[in-house]
Amino acid sequence: MAAIIFIQPDGTRQSVQGVVGKSVMEAAVRHNVPGIDAECGGSCSCGTCHVHVRDEWSGRLPPKSADEEATLDCAFGVLHDSRLSCQIVFREELDGLVVHL
Repeated sequence: MAAIIFIQPDGTRQSVQGVVGKSVMEAAVRHNVPGIDAECGGSCSCGTCHVHVRDEWSGRLPPKSADEEATLDCAFGVLHDSRLSCQIVFREELDGLVVHL
């Protein structure tokens, strides 16, 4: 397992253990990260796991799918670096991944 760092809007950092092959959202839910509600359980339909992935990490992620883009179109606070954490499958290469809520 490796680390995923969640940064709250107030700057508070929470480091949790990610599991390879599981989503970043699943790690957040397992560790009770505030701000990740995951209402749809990871089916890419609610946007309640919306995070911002800065440029230094975004290049390591696969591109957004059409479904992810469509869900983000209905989310609040969407920017160019917006992703759904349910759609980010954790890999060893993402050890230390930083996501902003």
